[in-house]
Amino acid sequence: MTSNSSGKRILVIIGTRPEAIKLAPLVHALRAEPWAQCGVLVTAQHRQLLDQMLAFFDLRPDRDLDLMQPGQSAAELAASMIKALDPVLGNEQPDFVVAQGDTTTAMVAALCAYYRRIPFGHVEAGLRTGDKWRPFPEEGHRAMVATLADLHFAPTEAARQNLLREGIAAARVHLVGNTVVDALLWTARRVDAARFVPRSGKKLVLVTAHRRENFGAPFARVCAGLVAIARRPDVELLYPVHPNPRVRDPAYAALSGCANIILCEPLDYPDMVAAMMASTLILTDSGGIQEEAPSLGKPVLIMRDHTERPEGVAAGIAQVVGTDAARIATAAGAILDRAVAADTAMVHHNPYGDGNSAGAIVRVLRATLAETA
Repeated sequence: MTSNSSGKRILVIIGTRPEAIKLAPLVHALRAEPWAQCGVLVTAQHRQLLDQMLAFFDLRPDRDLDLMQPGQSAAELAASMIKALDPVLGNEQPDFVVAQGDTTTAMVAALCAYYRRIPFGHVEAGLRTGDKWRPFPEEGHRAMVATLADLHFAPTEAARQNLLREGIAAARVHLVGNTVVDALLWTARRVDAARFVPRSGKKLVLVTAHRRENFGAPFARVCAGLVAIARRPDVELLYPVHPNPRVRDPAYAALSGCANIILCEPLDYPDMVAAMMASTLILTDSGGIQEEAPSLGKPVLIMRDHTERPEGVAAGIAQVVGTDAARIATAAGAILDRAVAADTAMVHHNPYGDGNSAGAIVRVLRATLAETA
């Protein structure tokens, strides 16, 4: 924990790169509060990708469980995480535990806090597809965390309504927006998109694809769709490939050497934001990019059959296209045909937040902990 020994002790638990991005604004906001003593524990569910974000956002963990092991199953990760995290909570006894999202880290943090009778707050609560297998295992994690959380920080009204329909008391559900917008706007002011602007006459199509539910045949169809898009003479595809062998190996086998496709190592977060700013179109199966793109005015094709983020679709910034190669290529072509050039100007409305979500969460935590003083 950090220096304010008289403050309420809040432990923020982080496991993956997206969690670090989305929780960094909250950690810094809490550490600026005189009433809060904010500690950071990392499970290192993602090691290298997580470390990049910790450095960029100047997050200095108080504890690092360093649990990443090559080839471990979800069950093995969860078991090792419970064994490592439980004694930490027992020794430190924070007044509140906070985690984000739908990862194994978030699920285990909620479970261990529950076992220790420590209140738990869930950032980005209430996202649902309604199908426990899509995405797997994230949808199951969300539902499990919801039954254990004491405070639910919903990013959108739709997410809040999901929780209310599941019987969560309205007083425990708080509509705060998504902290990813806080992080994005802070980062966008500090990066230069010029290095990702494509060759003259080209439009940049940025690709991210790594979702577990798309492993195997669906991912092969995604790659075929990318090849079809790359046949256009007016495009340049940039695909930072996830290091998971079930993504990396088939991606390089299908796409390496294809004209107009650039495969590269995963970009750190500042470079990813810069690449998004330089792009004309984004193709993704990621959740975070669906939330970020509206603030950058970038259209998104979602290469999944379902999305738990329908607000972007309703706003007209996103479209669900699944993993059918022809459907992906056709939808991309329609957008590229009407696009004039990459527009890096930000739009004023993002259905996922306004950049003030961390402050809203801090206010709820302060009021809640004051009630229990």
